[in-house]
Amino acid sequence: MSRNASRTHGREYLAIPGPSVMPEAVLREMHRAAPNIYAGELVELTHSLIPDLRRVARTAHHVAFYIGNGHAAWEAALANVVAAGEKVLVPATGRFGLGWADQARGLGIDTEVLDFGKSSPVDLDKVEAALRADTGHRFKAVLFTHVDTSSSVLNDVKAMRALLDAVGHPALLMVDCIASLGCDRFEMDEWGADVMVAASQKGLMTPPGMCFVFFNDKAQAVRAGMACVSRYWDWVPRANPTQFFMYSGGTAPTHHLYGLRAALDMMMDETMEGVWARHDRLAHAIWAAVDVWGQGGSLRFNIADTRLRSRAVTALRMQAPDATRLREWTEGEAGVTLGIGLGMAEPGSPESHGFFRLGHMGHLNAQMVMAMLGSIETAFHALDIAHGAGALSAAAKVIAKG
Repeated sequence: MSRNASRTHGREYLAIPGPSVMPEAVLREMHRAAPNIYAGELVELTHSLIPDLRRVARTAHHVAFYIGNGHAAWEAALANVVAAGEKVLVPATGRFGLGWADQARGLGIDTEVLDFGKSSPVDLDKVEAALRADTGHRFKAVLFTHVDTSSSVLNDVKAMRALLDAVGHPALLMVDCIASLGCDRFEMDEWGADVMVAASQKGLMTPPGMCFVFFNDKAQAVRAGMACVSRYWDWVPRANPTQFFMYSGGTAPTHHLYGLRAALDMMMDETMEGVWARHDRLAHAIWAAVDVWGQGGSLRFNIADTRLRSRAVTALRMQAPDATRLREWTEGEAGVTLGIGLGMAEPGSPESHGFFRLGHMGHLNAQMVMAMLGSIETAFHALDIAHGAGALSAAAKVIAKG
């Protein structure tokens, strides 16, 4: 098959960890003329999003949305509860934890980072030591990444909340769920997160361009004590609008709202328990295949322990430059685009060609996963990359068990 043929016949599959595959129902809803933004259908539709967004986050509290990506959500959350000169603690387990810390520094916030590397979860004992050392309670917040998209590590939000309570530290627990919301189980209220940030382009199955900040009454009380908050980032009018334009701080992201309504309808029909179970089953199928491939070659998980892996993304290592060769073959010859090894090595370095990621989030089913795995297996054969035999059978058995 020629590269040109793979791109002009059949559908391509974007198997990167966001933006995720857009459902046809979402695309259909977005394919319309611009609506009236002052009255009518769009206003009522937007009101209907709020209770369902709360159901996805498992919270009874507040949500504000913004036109922007996940980086915008990071800044919006910080701007409402942490002032320049105040301090935050950031336990980081990959590029995105470090990125949120850097965003805080850009706002003039004193940022203490505990870097746990790229292949391990947060070490709560070290976090405890840092919290206990903060006898003056200078830490205004802990910036905690539920799933770091670069490393695919899954951190324990509930345990982090328990630690803050045990130490008696008043810092807000702020959680990045950009990669995990709608994929990995997350219980905002039950687990005790005070602030949570998310974006539209991953588990929420809507194109990039909207982001969300969920916050509880404790966080709102901190916001009320802030001397100054940017008019645009201020979550108060967005979460409690008296006029429609306040939801988005200006002109609404009209077509995103229609798309998000369709995506939420799909999630509500499936139920959140169903969404999580589907992601769990398909992730385990992928892991079963990788386990087999690795028995006969250099392929390895970035996160060895299955309990510490996200159900939305899997980061993988292999002998360089085979990861890059593999990605180039699957995209050019099979129409399957795999994720780059973001943040795992210096871009362009020889080591950077030894990492890649599989996105398995949002609009995903068994045939999509099996097609992706089949394309990878075909690339192994085409490129003469050593690998174990029987991976597809192993994945099929996991899916067959239901």
